[in-house]
Amino acid sequence: MTLAEQVGALKRVIGRLVRQRVGEDTGRPFMQLLVLKVVETEGLRHQSLIAERLMVDAPAVSRLVDRLAEDGLIERRAGTNRRSVHLEVTDAGRRELKMLRAGLLWLDDEARQCLSDDELQQLTHLMKKLHTGLAQRSSGGPAAADGAA
Repeated sequence: MTLAEQVGALKRVIGRLVRQRVGEDTGRPFMQLLVLKVVETEGLRHQSLIAERLMVDAPAVSRLVDRLAEDGLIERRAGTNRRSVHLEVTDAGRRELKMLRAGLLWLDDEARQCLSDDELQQLTHLMKKLHTGLAQRSSGGPAAADGAA
């Protein structure tokens, strides 16, 4: 199995575990929770930035935000110009985020059952290094120019 296939398979297992765990607390689709997370914790307030961050198309983010707004978890506010909208997570949205965070912490505990502290630290280091190197290559940054990661 290639590295990409291994990472993809791990991503699917992690996603399934988190969805199952969070599903015990909320019936909300996982992607909606991710939108709340990037708005609240990463400060992404515009739908185009959310789409880029979550690697989905703009219409999908628009539908997700529409549903979150209908459910009172997010508010749309006028942006800096007539075409932009600024998103804010409501108190109800923050309660949903609390459930997501609890699910993610639970998953961290599950991972600690599979790996020693040293292994987990090494894996974290290697994932950061790989992410940085591949991100630079995909954006045409320094690693892409000189072949280094």
